[in-house]
Amino acid sequence: MKKILGIGSALVDILTQIPDEQILKELNLPKGSMTYVDAKTSVEIGKKLAYLGNQMASGGSAANTMSGLAQLDVEAGFLSKIGKDEIGRFFEKQMTESHVKPLMLKSETPSGRVQALVTADGERTFATCLGAAAEMCADDIKPELFDGWDIFYVEGYLVANPTMLKKAIETAKAQGMTIAIDLASYNVVEESHDFLLDLVNNYVDIVFANEKEAFAFTGMEPKAAMNYIAERCDIAVVKIGSKGALVQRGNEIVTVPPMQADVVDTTGAGDMWAAGFLAGLVKGKDLQTCGMMGAIVAKNIIEVVGAKMDSARWEKIHASIANL
Repeated sequence: MKKILGIGSALVDILTQIPDEQILKELNLPKGSMTYVDAKTSVEIGKKLAYLGNQMASGGSAANTMSGLAQLDVEAGFLSKIGKDEIGRFFEKQMTESHVKPLMLKSETPSGRVQALVTADGERTFATCLGAAAEMCADDIKPELFDGWDIFYVEGYLVANPTMLKKAIETAKAQGMTIAIDLASYNVVEESHDFLLDLVNNYVDIVFANEKEAFAFTGMEPKAAMNYIAERCDIAVVKIGSKGALVQRGNEIVTVPPMQADVVDTTGAGDMWAAGFLAGLVKGKDLQTCGMMGAIVAKNIIEVVGAKMDSARWEKIHASIANL
């Protein structure tokens, strides 16, 4: 079975459920977006939210996807940079416990963290301090890091570090790897549109996007956006929330129906959808089954707080997939 290596920001999620969207306005965080903040601002946000309590878990988009893949019995690794601190050790330990092989570069800078604010409707808003993760540079990218891996999965947030990202993708491609990218967030796509378009046109084989990201990338509604993206890569996925998802490979188009879920927190939904889909792909499933696997894992993650699920829920997921 093919092995999947992810690259992204090693972050620890600090999840807080907020009772009032006014809090987002006070913190100047657009609802549903991902906003980069410096270390000082991250600490200030944490202090303002402390009275609400929180949960802490290893996070970061690609890291979540790799954890999901490992739970689906796919060999997965994760490449990033962490600080030599408690947060970094917590991250590396959680990845190892999730059966993901951590390829962690080390820095004297504190590890990255995300203040994840979850509103009553389950929507999540991120204030991200990259910390050590932002220091991963082109010189860190060595061909030997990619030895033994077949698919290279990239989180779109890394466009903030374009020189490093392009070298990583070029190096993986030169090693014969399949390149998959998740477009991450609509505001990230808007800010780095031309760079992302260049990557998709020249290197990327699989693109994952939600409806907002697809519109930011193409200026088109979901089906037309999927067609546009599919002309530039092998597989295009456009997720349309409660309406399901669309998948295209060449002339083959698949509609993945929505799944009923009791939404608690949408954190990690896209990450886990990608995990389910890619697990199906490396196991030789058809596109419809891959999409259904993605939907099953995403449905379950949005019924819990955060991007981690316990063993009982993973058993439920495996049972659902076995019935496809």
